[in-house]
Amino acid sequence: MLLRRLRQVMAEPAPAQARLDRIVVLIASNMVSEVCSLYVMRADQTLELYATEGLNREAVHLTTMRTGEGLVGLIAQNAEPLALSDAQTHPAFSYRPETGEEVYHGFLGVPVLRAGNTLGVLVVQNRAHRVYAEEEVEALQTTSMVLAELIASGELQALGQPGTQPAARGPLFVKGSALADGLGLGYVVLHEPRVVIRDIIAGDVEAELVRLDDALGAVRTSIDEMLERGDIAHGGEHREVLETFRMFAHDPGWLRRMRDAVRTGITAEAAVERVQSDSRARLMRATDPYLRERLHDLDDLANRLLHRLVGRDLVAPRAELPDNAIIVARMLGPAALLDYDRARLRGLVLEEGGETSHIAIVARALNIPVVSEVEGATSLVESGDAIIVDGGAGEIQIRPPADVENAYAVKARLRARRQAQYRLLRDVPAVTRDGVEIALQLNAGLLVDLPHLEETGAAGVGLFRTELQFMIAERMPSAKDQQALYASVFDAAGDRPITFRSLDIGGDKLLPYMPRVEEENPALGWRAIRIALDRPALLRVQARALLRAASGRHLRIMFPMVATTAEFEQAKHLVDGELNWLRNNGGPLPAKLSLGAMVEVPSLLFEMDEIAHAADFLSVGSNDLMQFLFATDRGNKLVADRFDPLSRAPLRALRSVVERAGARDVPVTVCGEMAGRPLEAMTLIGIGIRSLSMSAASVGPVKAMILALDAGALADLIRTEISRSGSPQSLRAALSEFAAREGVPV
Repeated sequence: MLLRRLRQVMAEPAPAQARLDRIVVLIASNMVSEVCSLYVMRADQTLELYATEGLNREAVHLTTMRTGEGLVGLIAQNAEPLALSDAQTHPAFSYRPETGEEVYHGFLGVPVLRAGNTLGVLVVQNRAHRVYAEEEVEALQTTSMVLAELIASGELQALGQPGTQPAARGPLFVKGSALADGLGLGYVVLHEPRVVIRDIIAGDVEAELVRLDDALGAVRTSIDEMLERGDIAHGGEHREVLETFRMFAHDPGWLRRMRDAVRTGITAEAAVERVQSDSRARLMRATDPYLRERLHDLDDLANRLLHRLVGRDLVAPRAELPDNAIIVARMLGPAALLDYDRARLRGLVLEEGGETSHIAIVARALNIPVVSEVEGATSLVESGDAIIVDGGAGEIQIRPPADVENAYAVKARLRARRQAQYRLLRDVPAVTRDGVEIALQLNAGLLVDLPHLEETGAAGVGLFRTELQFMIAERMPSAKDQQALYASVFDAAGDRPITFRSLDIGGDKLLPYMPRVEEENPALGWRAIRIALDRPALLRVQARALLRAASGRHLRIMFPMVATTAEFEQAKHLVDGELNWLRNNGGPLPAKLSLGAMVEVPSLLFEMDEIAHAADFLSVGSNDLMQFLFATDRGNKLVADRFDPLSRAPLRALRSVVERAGARDVPVTVCGEMAGRPLEAMTLIGIGIRSLSMSAASVGPVKAMILALDAGALADLIRTEISRSGSPQSLRAALSEFAAREGVPV
């Protein structure tokens, strides 16, 4: 009865404050309490008294407390109910004279939760030293769900002063990690949209219990069917994950909590939402990393159950994508991203994903700004929320106020103007002020990358990642499929040179249809050329597809993760074998074949004479080379920024590569992240690199830097700085000062 009356009050065409005042009166009456108060979490993470029955009305919008302060702050901090027979004896009790609560002893407070986020605290109090029963705690928690809906609707925003409005539905600034540069203004589209619970009150409790049991049975069956599929039944880590998932689905405690929630008078959907919100709130505050990791499993399970209850697909149809869409997801694979209409896509926000992840590579190719490592991103937003993604700064603005939105709109226009200026440089040769010519090439991996050759005026493709075709496919691409792709790449590039990197899988690049190998340290394990040499059929099939596709053109293939010259010789032997087979069988042949090695394993630095003698060209993979030189996991936030690639040690190593390769007239290209950042690219030119390969978005800024650069003066500076010892180890400050002094845009 209380829930129905609350919904009636919420639907009345009355001011928000008047409705809140009526709601607390109703709750106090139903709970047989002298006091009922609602505290709302503000954008500044303080709690403000928004309505009360029983305390002094003058305290409304006057009494505030920090999270963790007082009993109300303690409930907000822990996201758990608190029932006390004598509140004033509790060590966290904080007396507020303006409220007049000193005469009340019995205290019951519950967090107002939504998707695990605390939106406020609902409190009832009694003069007597009252012991609240478990049923009363349950009833107040159920009632708080209705208030969570009201707070989340945004109706209370008008009651707060600027900067002190409720956090729910209010503006929110979040810092993440910059994954792909760019600026996107648009509206939220959840990759796996949550079910919004519209109907909270149950008409028939027994019927709701049956619906809950039926939906849970269907979810359990779907998990069992996944485990019985042929590609999963044979074991491996993915099966263990699903087994854990199935264990959660059969947890009797989870089901009991949902059934108990339904018995309080709410629908099956509302019960799932409430239990999951409570679980999420607790796990988000857990210090045990294992427990926090289980949060994803519980979220996924609850999401599946909710979709089953309302009869909706787990993923929204792509046709529903609005204009100016910003995808928000926990995680996303390259294939899933490519399913979206790229003409409507303006940005991407992820809870998980590193700078060198597959999704980052594809997003950069599509010029989509991405911010990752945004904790709880999917629970911070609702579908349709206005959002701004700043991929350069690694920042997102959720539901931004008008002044913030206008500021970013100006920034977007300035960025567009700058991009237009870069486009004017398209046909200008990349030559320094003192006449040094630099070849600017693109990193690519998909056909959608190739139009950027014409748009940027790039000299060619310095790195074509062939593994992306394998990663987005449902099964191993056949030789025919590979040949068709490579032929299309040649056709799209025209006369521009292309360097194909042979299959670089393993480590963090896993193919869904290949069994996973358990390794203590995958980055240093069975990957890239090591897999190719142990499974030579993979390299032979790919080599034959590349040789056929080249058909009268210059074919350049480079091998990744080469640790010794002997490994390069083995791979070269396999490719030569395929070339001889085609010659003997009358197949199409390339006009010229060049084979190169990627310099990314430090051991190769000590075989530079041998590898320069064996290879036709060298390409430095700076991402892995820096990772291995510093023994620093680039995906580990604790150490990823600990060392600077512009410090003396790596620059000495790179200069050695240039000098030793140059002695044998072997060209060297740098194709890692360093090549696409103007200051780092400037430094590479200063140590003698004359070919850089980067994302399409980096070509304009790097070319602008080159046109303003005196390479000779820079080389003199680096030669002096690199030979010094002592602090500072990094040359970044000195190089930045040089750029500023010389007017070089970096």
